[in-house]
Amino acid sequence: MGMAEDFATLEQALADLVLRYEQYFSGLEKREPLPLRGEVERTVRRYIGTPINNTMLKHKFATLVARFNTYREHWNRILRLMEEGKYSRDRFISDLHQRQRGGASPAKAEPDRPTPAGPDNQVERVYREYCEARKSCNLPTDGISRDQIRAAIEKQKPALKGKLGTDDLAFRVVVEDGKPKIKAGLKK
Repeated sequence: MGMAEDFATLEQALADLVLRYEQYFSGLEKREPLPLRGEVERTVRRYIGTPINNTMLKHKFATLVARFNTYREHWNRILRLMEEGKYSRDRFISDLHQRQRGGASPAKAEPDRPTPAGPDNQVERVYREYCEARKSCNLPTDGISRDQIRAAIEKQKPALKGKLGTDDLAFRVVVEDGKPKIKAGLKK
């Protein structure tokens, strides 16, 4: 096989490897795709010191190597997070498996309570959204309580009532600059 065919094969193998890693990280694949990764690495090493005279092929190879190196760093970072138990999709899937087996979810900050009726319903919803947003940003949730969320909402209400002219407010959680925040607006 010539260089052009090898580079086309390398491009396809890299696309397959990206797909397989995504499946592995989402829990669809049980094992890391190490054989395919090794095959891609061998192909890259085979041509890394070889002079390539064709400018188009040289550019294609350089682009493939750069993409592979970027993905490899990304995969290694996610694997490290998984080993430390900090990878959010991994925690979600493990919590899901735990619940399916009938056990309690270890990632919850507080045990589940029945959702109360009335204004506390909004506090409960905002509390859950805030905790989920912190988890998705890889921030700890153990220091957060429903009472803190309730106090934050109550603290904002007087100023918002004066500004908007009504106390018919809806609170929601948004993520800005990688940090979750509680925002308020008029109820729809």
